[in-house]
Amino acid sequence: MITSLYIENYKIHKRTTLNLKNLSVLTGQNSSGKSSIIQMLLLLRQSYLKGELKNGLQLQGDLCSIGLITDALCKYADEDTVKMGFVENGRSYNWEFSQRNNSSFQDMIPANDNNVVIGDAVPAIFSNDFQYISASRWSPRESYPLNTSAVEIKKQISSRLGICDLVPHYLYHFGNEKNWTIKEELKYDETESLDLIDQVSAWENIISKGVNVIPQREGKAFVLKYSFDRPDFISSDEFNATNVGYGLSYALPIIVALLTASANSLIIIENPEIHLHPHGQSELAKLIARTAQMGAQIIIETHSDHIINGILVATKQFENGEKGVDRNKVQLLNCKKDDVTQTAEVTPINIIGDGKIDVQPEGFFDQTEKDLSYLLGF
Repeated sequence: MITSLYIENYKIHKRTTLNLKNLSVLTGQNSSGKSSIIQMLLLLRQSYLKGELKNGLQLQGDLCSIGLITDALCKYADEDTVKMGFVENGRSYNWEFSQRNNSSFQDMIPANDNNVVIGDAVPAIFSNDFQYISASRWSPRESYPLNTSAVEIKKQISSRLGICDLVPHYLYHFGNEKNWTIKEELKYDETESLDLIDQVSAWENIISKGVNVIPQREGKAFVLKYSFDRPDFISSDEFNATNVGYGLSYALPIIVALLTASANSLIIIENPEIHLHPHGQSELAKLIARTAQMGAQIIIETHSDHIINGILVATKQFENGEKGVDRNKVQLLNCKKDDVTQTAEVTPINIIGDGKIDVQPEGFFDQTEKDLSYLLGF
């Protein structure tokens, strides 16, 4: 598990050190530096996969596309060198990158002899135990691609940029062909079967009651179908993904990634709340929390107080002896842009017990309180 991150001179991060836990939640207003933290990890992974970082930092790739070097460098940095690093399982990994002869190329060369030796214990960020679910993941489609290498060998749900285009193939392969069974602690409470597809359908039920998820192969592509249980226990006709609510498709990759996670997994999720009703957001947060409690590491970026509250509820449930997450495994991080320096400031927020937090920075999900105060005349 990554226990700390270091980023210097990248985007609006002049110098930032973060302590992470099994579940780390990035919050804050738009353009406050949240995405830059995630991009750092994506840049390191895509550069490693292209050449183990020996050739430098690849700003354009299959996981993220930053643009030119001028887009990556912090405008208020003291030097034109980007530094990135993390500590995982007690071992430090650090890199420095600089411009190539003051050019604006789409890659940065090593600033010195910083070829870090990874060794046999490959960090999760560089392994197949990694999933990235982007905010720009695919909306419902008529069909989805087949990619044997990415899905069946590398165990990925996206071909590029975290769009989650391979979820139907992934679910069909591991659910229908490999008969994957999930871990007991991730089981939806009202469904006894541990079958992957049964559990995916059960968790999707929090979004649309009675839904069944049905991945199907059609030639060289996959389709995603949904049916709905009726009161007489007979399922309805099957509907294409394009003919049911968007929330089902947007939540699906999150549910699939969490249910198939291992204790060594690293999962990055941007805006899990997209297209979901508040109840669905809160329940999805509980699955995120349970997966973190199991040992996986999850980093999420969110603008939703329902996701935050769902996590807080899960910590209190754990304290009460129910399924949830130990508050000591959760780290809330609030990002804010300094008005003067235009650089990012990150404030850690700790859960102190009973679902309560130790500090509430200005702007940390306090808008509902402000609006109610106005409406009630306080």
